[in-house]
Amino acid sequence: MLVKAHAKINLLLDVLGTRADGYHELKTVMQTLSLCDDVILEPAPAISLAVAGANLTAGPENLAYRAADLLRKRTGYRGGAAVRLIKRIPLAAGLAGGSADAAAVLCGLNKMWHLGLGIDELSFLGAELGSDVSFCLWGGTALCQGRGEVVTPLPALPSAGVLLVKPHFGVSTADVYQRYDTLASPNHPDIQEMLTVVKNADMSGVVKKLGNSLEQVTLALHPELQLLKDEIATTGATGVLMSGSGPTVFGIYADPPSAVRAAGIVKKENRWVQATAFYPENNQKVGCSGAVIR
Repeated sequence: MLVKAHAKINLLLDVLGTRADGYHELKTVMQTLSLCDDVILEPAPAISLAVAGANLTAGPENLAYRAADLLRKRTGYRGGAAVRLIKRIPLAAGLAGGSADAAAVLCGLNKMWHLGLGIDELSFLGAELGSDVSFCLWGGTALCQGRGEVVTPLPALPSAGVLLVKPHFGVSTADVYQRYDTLASPNHPDIQEMLTVVKNADMSGVVKKLGNSLEQVTLALHPELQLLKDEIATTGATGVLMSGSGPTVFGIYADPPSAVRAAGIVKKENRWVQATAFYPENNQKVGCSGAVIR
């Protein structure tokens, strides 16, 4: 069984403050991308994991392994699965690669093990694994609240090309949030206006309302990210923003071929560059049941 684990970007990310449980209260509009990892599942007597395409642990610390183990424990399933990850989404990039893998495992094993869990039940389990896992189960375009695990699907946006550029360095998400908490005047993008333009399928409005509260922190730590944003803007992007806590910066284009052309312009040895697109396109089915290829 093959399950596609799709990356995401944040079209808008607003941090509202720190919760009693230590997490941050968020309002964010997320968008699934065509870029994906492959998660291959086979029946087996126990749970095992193999990883190709990234220097990533294949032990119980891996989120995909934890997803399989949690699903088995909570449902009492007696068998196992051999899980293989083929990684294309870079690590620590703000693109939810690990969360997408975990969601794909939950989705695929629910089918392979004939457990019959609905997406709400899977999302409840996903929230235990990570804040983005629930969204990765739903996919498409969605408003995510709480620490990110409360998902409200939104109407699908029109097709668009996306350019992703990740510099050679990484950032610590925990460090970015800690520094955000010390800001005297944090930025708060307009979530209500973004929701309005998304619901109206107004892409020109979407690119005007792009915003990320964490940008001011990560860009202060790495001023070269502002130069990268400026560079992407010169390639025909209608909007440019950092995804999540960074360091990946994305540009939105009128169509996927425009994103491919832009990738050729900005490609350099010291950065990861990928042209992709909004997913799904043409009202394709999204969500857990639409992700599995037998």
